[in-house]
Amino acid sequence: MIWDVKFDQVYVKYGGFAALDNLSFSLEGGKIYGLIGRNGAGKTTLLSLLASYIEPTSGTVLVGGEVPFENETVMEQVTFVHETDYRNETDTVKDMLEGSKRYRPHFDADYAAKLVERFGLPLHKKIGQLSKGMQSALSVTVGLANRSPVTLYDEAYQGMDAPTREIFYRELLEDQAAHPRTILFSTHFVSEMDYLFDEVLILDRGKLLLQESYDLLIHRGVSVTGSAESVDEFTRGLQVLNVQRLGGTKSAMVYGELDDGQRRAAKQLGLELGPVPLQDLFIHLTRGEEVPHEDENQHL
Repeated sequence: MIWDVKFDQVYVKYGGFAALDNLSFSLEGGKIYGLIGRNGAGKTTLLSLLASYIEPTSGTVLVGGEVPFENETVMEQVTFVHETDYRNETDTVKDMLEGSKRYRPHFDADYAAKLVERFGLPLHKKIGQLSKGMQSALSVTVGLANRSPVTLYDEAYQGMDAPTREIFYRELLEDQAAHPRTILFSTHFVSEMDYLFDEVLILDRGKLLLQESYDLLIHRGVSVTGSAESVDEFTRGLQVLNVQRLGGTKSAMVYGELDDGQRRAAKQLGLELGPVPLQDLFIHLTRGEEVPHEDENQHL
C-alpha cells in the first residue's frame, strides 16, 4: 500500500506566530523525502499535521486522499518516530514491540526480531533503563518494522552513534526497496543522510522554499574557483549564494544549473567548477537577505 500526501494552502498559527504559512505541495507515494530547515522553520509542525497530532488553522491536509485529523483509518497507517523522554517508562522493549503488533496492521514481527538482534536491544529490559542510544535504536526499529504507508522521522536517531546510524540507513534502503512507503525525514544530519533522499523539501520560516529531486538539486549548486577577476566576470548576473577569497583567488557558490556554453566560458577563463554539497546549499539558501560576503581570512 503506497499513499501520497497533499498540502493545500495550509496555515498553522500559534498565538500570533505563523508556524506554517500558506504551505502547498504534493508528495508522490513510495519515495523518501528529506525535510530540512533551520530551527523554527516549521518541520515538526508539518509532521505533526500528518501524524494527526494537530489540525491546521486553515487549509487542507490529505494523507492517502483523506483528512488525517481524528481519522482512525488514516492514523493507524501513519507512524511518527520522534525524540521521546523515556525516563519514566516501565514497559520493556518486548512490550513496545507487542503494542506495535496490536495496533499497526503492517507490523512485521520477524523483521522486528531481526532489527532487535542487529541493534543489540535487550528484549526484557525496561525502556526507561536503556541508554539514549538504545532508546533511539528502539524507536527506529518500531518505525521500520511497522512498515506504515506513511512513516515520519523527526530527529529520532540523534542518540545513536555513527556506526549504529549507518546500520539504520542500510536497513532503511533495503526495506524501502522491498516494501515501498512514503518516508519523510526531518534531520540536521544533512551531509550524512542526503544520499537517502529521492526528493528534498526546504522550509524557511514556515514557507516552502523549494521542492526538488535530490539529483537535480545538487546539480543546481556549483562552486566557481579561480582568479578574483575571472570569477567576478563569470558570475555577473548569476545567483551567488556565498563568496570566499584568499589573496587573489576567489571561490563563489552559484545557484542555478550551468549550460554547456557557460561551462565552456568557465574553462576559457581558467576557472574550476565543482559540486556543492546539499548541506552547503541549504545553509546559504536559508540565510535570509544577507549580502554574500568575502572573508579574507577564510580558507578556500
